Amino acid sequence: MPLPSRVSDLVGFDLLLSVARLGSLGRAAADHGISQPAASARVRLLEGQLGLALIERSPRGSVLTPAGALVAGWAQVAVDAAAALEAGVTALRLERDSRLKIAASMTVAEYLLPAWLAALRAAAPVAARAATVALAAVNSAEVAQAVLAGDADIGFVEGPAIPDGLHAEPVGRDALTLVVAPAHPWARRRSGVPAAELARTALVSREAGSGTRRFLEQALHAQAGLQPAPPQAELSSTTAIKAAVATGAGPAVLSSLAVAAELAAGTLRAVPVTGIDLNRTLRVVWSEGRRLTGPARDLYAIAADGARRQAPGAVSGPRAHRAPRRS
Repeated sequence: MPLPSRVSDLVGFDLLLSVARLGSLGRAAADHGISQPAASARVRLLEGQLGLALIERSPRGSVLTPAGALVAGWAQVAVDAAAALEAGVTALRLERDSRLKIAASMTVAEYLLPAWLAALRAAAPVAARAATVALAAVNSAEVAQAVLAGDADIGFVEGPAIPDGLHAEPVGRDALTLVVAPAHPWARRRSGVPAAELARTALVSREAGSGTRRFLEQALHAQAGLQPAPPQAELSSTTAIKAAVATGAGPAVLSSLAVAAELAAGTLRAVPVTGIDLNRTLRVVWSEGRRLTGPARDLYAIAADGARRQAPGAVSGPRAHRAPRRS
């Protein structure tokens, strides 16, 4: 049965118990973090609901009436039960928040997520620092599947399309870079490679679900009306692709984050691509209709803040709007 309306709100009873313990309505108000007039109004409301005088006020303080003492004794059990309920709910929430399941695309997992997780550990309260983090580094399509299936609390993708059922927010931008071995003929192409020539060329590529591959294919099709040639090789990791390109297997288009070290060392050469824009948005995703809480919410905030701090041309900051949905 529903709680009777006269006893459904325990705040007034809790305040009454504080008056009995502290001997003053003013001290009870301070203990509850409210003003004395607010405490007095709360007690008067309780007295009106019960139809009983509960407190006798005097210049020396406040004492409970005989009826007030009886009500306080009965209320103690209910207030203690409410405190136990709150403690139990808090414990369940902490247990839930102690597990953070992340699915991230390979580029984000390898080049961005380690710093974000270090910042999460440094900034979080002690309880959150003990959170167990489980990371699945997969392609963008598999990230979306994991979040939709409930196997991940939060995901990071680099692909252009967001499946139905996911909410997405930008956490930065990245640029794809065409790379070749230093001895490749394109390495001397100062004017760059036209999009049409790139589309005709069999590249060393990731598998079909890769966000990088999907972005390149859609950019060629949407911006230039081009259908890319089938790849000459499909490799499961960016590291393997870079090694293959460096040994002369063929060109590849990879994240600028992934090839920065090789370009600096001279083991790979960047080649401009003309006719299409290869800048892309990195996004965080979670299940639609759900709010991020605990470490997942904190991780998103760190990723967004880190993106804002990046220099222009690398990863730039997010904007507070909903990412476009797949049509």
